[in-house]
Amino acid sequence: MRPRQKKQIKRQRQDGIRNQFPTLSRIWRRFLGSGTWPVVFVIISIFLLTSVTILVLEYDVNQGFRSFGDVVWWTIVTASTVGYGDKVPATAGGRVIAIIVIVIGVLTASIVTGRIASWLVEWKIKEGRGLATQKKLRNHLVITGWKNDMANFLMGILRANPKLTSEDIVLVSMVKPAAIENLRSVPELQNIGFVRGEYVDEAVLHRANIRRAAKILVLADSSIDASPQEIDSRTVMTALTIKSISKDIYTCVELIDSKFERYLRSVHCDEVFLSRHHNRILLANASAESGVSHIISNLLDMEHNRLVTRELPARFVGETFASLSQHFMEAESGILIGVLENIGNIYTRKKEALRMAQRTPDLSRLVANLQEVKKLRGNHPVFNPGPDYEIKPYSRAILIQT
Repeated sequence: MRPRQKKQIKRQRQDGIRNQFPTLSRIWRRFLGSGTWPVVFVIISIFLLTSVTILVLEYDVNQGFRSFGDVVWWTIVTASTVGYGDKVPATAGGRVIAIIVIVIGVLTASIVTGRIASWLVEWKIKEGRGLATQKKLRNHLVITGWKNDMANFLMGILRANPKLTSEDIVLVSMVKPAAIENLRSVPELQNIGFVRGEYVDEAVLHRANIRRAAKILVLADSSIDASPQEIDSRTVMTALTIKSISKDIYTCVELIDSKFERYLRSVHCDEVFLSRHHNRILLANASAESGVSHIISNLLDMEHNRLVTRELPARFVGETFASLSQHFMEAESGILIGVLENIGNIYTRKKEALRMAQRTPDLSRLVANLQEVKKLRGNHPVFNPGPDYEIKPYSRAILIQT
């Protein structure tokens, strides 16, 4: 076999081992790359040397030291300063070795404790300053930007999501750490995560572990001194960056003005909230004395939570709107006012719909199916569709709770 082939086979074996044990391989590489391994090597060497020496000195005169296992056990117990007393050196040389082992054990414990304490303090400082990476989080909510009344805003999010806790939320913002400490002074928000940096930067978003996130909420940032157009531009850039990382992330975006909405729709943002537009509609209705502003405020009140959406029992897919309405009236005394179609990530919904559309052998039907897929709208509300409306998959019920 040629030398080059031998090297290739050896490299393939090494790669196979790394692929089977990726975490252990990564830890081992970090260990070798750090300055810790020489210290560990020296300590292990000293312990082995003292174990062999104590075995040579005590073997003929001491019944407690008859094997290498006996001396290793004694070395570990003595170095940890536990001192069971089951094995005691009888010779003068053995006692000198025992003193050396005790001193080395105390020094080693001090070094290890100091390293751990130093690591914990460093991690706490990084976490407080927003420099830590949120590696351990899964299915969490990432919020980019800032609101002037952030504490109440976050409390509203927790009330709207009963299964969510502050540990499941990561803020990405350029605010000072003192502002985050003020947030954490609220008991319900004390464990909230924080990443400090420009959220338009992909590296900063990766520190928030957005690939593992369940949802991302992009706010129109009120902490920066900029015009509404500049704020919206940053918001759109952030949404585009998020979608370039993963199209499957459920993304909600707040815009001040509607002129940038088409850019967000083109990258399949799942929800777009137009704050200025919605405020303008409410004010216009208030001027007409229609009472709509009071109705909306009452329905969206977080304390009473009257306007809600509910998951549909699987058996109602393919059933009529009338039967679903009767179910919710009997089960929750709720009034069914509509259905939310194509819930979840619209990019995923379109992929599934496209897969189903391509199954037909009829070319004319295939074209029609593809056109229907193109028209799909994510989280599309259908109000009062009529009693014979057929409930589709991936839908939620829109209810008014009485």
